Amino acid sequence: MSVVEHVKDESPSGPLLYEVIRSLWPLHRTVVRAVERELAGTGMTAGQHAVMDELHRGGPRTVPQLARLLGLDRQPVQRLVNDATALGLAGSTPNPEHRRSHLIRLTPAGEAAIRAIQDAEEAELRRRLSDLTTGEVRTTLHVLRRLGEEFRDLAQDAPPHPTDRGDDPR
Repeated sequence: MSVVEHVKDESPSGPLLYEVIRSLWPLHRTVVRAVERELAGTGMTAGQHAVMDELHRGGPRTVPQLARLLGLDRQPVQRLVNDATALGLAGSTPNPEHRRSHLIRLTPAGEAAIRAIQDAEEAELRRRLSDLTTGEVRTTLHVLRRLGEEFRDLAQDAPPHPTDRGDDPR
């Protein structure tokens, strides 16, 4: 037969989808432990790495913006920023849009540190995951983003957590 028939897979079952969700927490913890191992001796934590990655990727941001991007409360992100600042990796500049909420930016030392860490991490990922195809990784990314969208919607309907505050979104 010269014509290939494309049939879309059936929708996944509830138990299969739940197995994906069930796999995320241990995966997250394992990734954090691996990142912490890679950061040993740098003085940085996995949380500071996450903040620096967001600043490297998106440029200067306010603490509330970083907190939203990372899915964390503002107070722990402020502590991570303070620690990165104490290490000379980040600093603050005035925010032209909001007087009280400064923009957090990477210092040149912070840019160099996160770039070196990411280069090493990317090389390790390419080495360890060389059996995956680009298509498989794109599909995985699509599924994770869809899960994120749906769970963000669910979280918005949840009652506020006691540590949530009505910070200015800028």
